[in-house]
Amino acid sequence: MPDPLLVTLLIKVGVAAAIASFLIRFRFFSRALMTEERTYRQRLLLAVCFALVFGASVGVRIVTKSYQAADLGLEGSFLAGLVGGYLVALVAGVLISIPALVNGEFFAVLLFTGVAVSAALLRDIASDPEDVWQISPFFERSLFRLYLVERDYPRAGFHVLALGVIFAAEFSRQLISQLFEARYLFVLRPGEPPSHIWLLIGTYLSTLFAIAIPLKIWNNQRNESKLKEQHTLLMEAKLEALSRQINPHFLFNTLNSVSSLIRINPEQARKVVYRLSHILRRLLRQQEHFVPLREEMSFIDDYLAIEGVRFGDKLRFEKRIEENALDWPVPSMLLQPLIENCIKHGIGNKIEGGRILIEAALRGDALALSVSDDGVGICKEDLPHIFEKGIGLSNTNQRLHVLYAGRFRFEVKSEPARGACFVLELPALPGSLPPESLAQRGGHGGETDAERSPARSR
Repeated sequence: MPDPLLVTLLIKVGVAAAIASFLIRFRFFSRALMTEERTYRQRLLLAVCFALVFGASVGVRIVTKSYQAADLGLEGSFLAGLVGGYLVALVAGVLISIPALVNGEFFAVLLFTGVAVSAALLRDIASDPEDVWQISPFFERSLFRLYLVERDYPRAGFHVLALGVIFAAEFSRQLISQLFEARYLFVLRPGEPPSHIWLLIGTYLSTLFAIAIPLKIWNNQRNESKLKEQHTLLMEAKLEALSRQINPHFLFNTLNSVSSLIRINPEQARKVVYRLSHILRRLLRQQEHFVPLREEMSFIDDYLAIEGVRFGDKLRFEKRIEENALDWPVPSMLLQPLIENCIKHGIGNKIEGGRILIEAALRGDALALSVSDDGVGICKEDLPHIFEKGIGLSNTNQRLHVLYAGRFRFEVKSEPARGACFVLELPALPGSLPPESLAQRGGHGGETDAERSPARSR
């Protein structure tokens, strides 16, 4: 039959893990763990969180008089100082001890506050703020790794010091209870030999585990949040890199057009430069990855005005866009690479030129968008590998994958000598306007196709 104290110590460790899991569910508490620099208000709120939960654990032990394993006042005070610093340590240490003071345990406030401040001092000693989260209940493994494998002696020394402070806190509790009457301070203390020494060791280890396990639980949550943040930053960086590849590709082609016009027709070259400056201003202002389709079409109008000067009557441009689709958010610079591909590889290779048609309509909760031409088309052998060739199409496909996480449709259809068609289906984004709202907004403030399009339309 196991000793009742041993059972109590095991339950105590389980209660510490349960409290840590409970606290991490609160959004404020989890956010507070992610930052080292906190305002005074955030520190006070953090201290209140520790006080309410760990003070309640002391109150449960006092009210029930039987659930001694629930009392984690010392451990909670230590955690408050280690995680929050001096202000959190002082406030939380005093508040956690209030139920004990009401019960006549007058040494509780001195012990809890002293332990909390000692933990805050330990936090200041750490060379790296992340060291406090590496305190492990399996200290022999961490010390072996740090001292013998990594030879990180300062960090290994900090871990030894942390273990010493935790054991010193439990020793102080045991000593105070022996020097003074037990009713002035609650303590779990083993009885007389022969089991005394092992239960005493278990008492110290239970205090270590009741502190280290919550740290591990909270650190796991911190690591998960950091991974999510890094994944988001990685996606942002990838999108920025893709956008930077698209924009120079477009600008170089446009500048080549300007250089060919300067000697032939300076007036047309001036108009192209004006249009190009308009496009550059829009690109420099662009801070979002998504823009309304209306704004994207305005960009395309400027782009086609430039290409229209170069191709003249050989380039014809038509738009069939439903009015209620103009406010639908689409990735910026989405259509330009597709239209550029139509011009360069489709119409540009036809002596008589050709037509580019853009169609857009709402289909339920998605935007159906297509760009087609009546050029020379794409060879059947090249069609399966179309996204692997060239900068424009491959980058557009990659951006769509990043932005929509696979929830989109992007297909290329083509027949030799009959042109090519790029078909897209873009779903609604979280937080974007629903199709009903877009339909209501569609009739306000929209320009007609004839007013917006500087290119030839038929």
